Amino acid sequence: MRTPFKYLALSSCLALFLTACGEENVVKIGYIGPLTGDAAPYGVDTLNGTKLKIEELNAAGGINGMQIQLIAEDARCTGIDAASAAHKLINVDGVAAIIGGQCSGETLGAAPIAEAAGVVMIAPVSSSPDVTDAGDFIFRDYPSDALKTKAMANYFAEAGIEKVAIIAENTDFAIAFRDSLVENLAPDAVVFNEVVEPNTKDFRSLMTRLKDIEFDIFVADGQTTATISAMLQQMQEIGIEAQSISHDVGEDKSLLELAPDASEGMLVVNVPKIGDDEPFGQLFIPKYGEAQAALAFVGHAYDAMGVLAEALAAVGPNGGAVRDYLYGIEGYDGVVGNFHFDQNGDVVGINYALSQVQNGQFVKIKDIPVN
Repeated sequence: MRTPFKYLALSSCLALFLTACGEENVVKIGYIGPLTGDAAPYGVDTLNGTKLKIEELNAAGGINGMQIQLIAEDARCTGIDAASAAHKLINVDGVAAIIGGQCSGETLGAAPIAEAAGVVMIAPVSSSPDVTDAGDFIFRDYPSDALKTKAMANYFAEAGIEKVAIIAENTDFAIAFRDSLVENLAPDAVVFNEVVEPNTKDFRSLMTRLKDIEFDIFVADGQTTATISAMLQQMQEIGIEAQSISHDVGEDKSLLELAPDASEGMLVVNVPKIGDDEPFGQLFIPKYGEAQAALAFVGHAYDAMGVLAEALAAVGPNGGAVRDYLYGIEGYDGVVGNFHFDQNGDVVGINYALSQVQNGQFVKIKDIPVN
């Protein structure tokens, strides 16, 4: 449990902010995310969501009359690169706050630097349960996999799914998801539980073993669609016809392009999708085109920047004050819904849905409960 500070203290970031921004009349905001590599689609989406909100804010006068300057760093979905990015953004650029990371490993890698400097980070799409304990200054407006895996386990129970096979990629996000899912299932429910190194693309030996095992559903637990698509394609090639399911990474348009046949019928448990024809889609697409991964990722980044701007406008750029403001909000009306943060900086108010790939599109089947 986090205990917000009872006082406000000037951080090194604030000193840099006053020096750099007093002359330029700007508020510097950092962004950390994967802008290259296999995870780039949701990095680009969250960066564009952040940009869209900043464009709107600046057009309306910025934050207390100061324009917002975004400084983006490519963390390549790794904790090491994210830590370097956070160091630069805080100690060189003097940002007031950071949107990111996106991959859970990025957020966990950058968190100690932000925490030590007293700089607030809001992660738009990091879902590892480990982020809950990342620090007092670390927030996210995307729900923890501790809840998502409960929703998936609830679906399994409702659907009579008793035997589960899992292949997980050895990344912070995927391993934390797997561990949380296993905790929410019956002790003997997982009949196949394998871990592969990051960016593995050859699953044939594992699929050969899996073919000889009786199971009801296969959990494709990858960090990127490149990994998940390889799993699905090779499962199909070897003749396994079982139902497959994935999480938010799997609900990505690029998966439909990488594995159009093998992904057909796959289920996903994720936050509710945002349609291209919905008001937010009509706002975003004319400016940035269709989302590379999912419009929901764009929306979560847009809202992360929105709630951060509200805090900065209310209390100024002091990190402790921004943190305490975020803890205290009763609700923020965003495009992803009305939400607030709990005592750990985790989002409250975002639900889950079960969707399926049908005729090359993700189609919502129903909402699924968490409790």
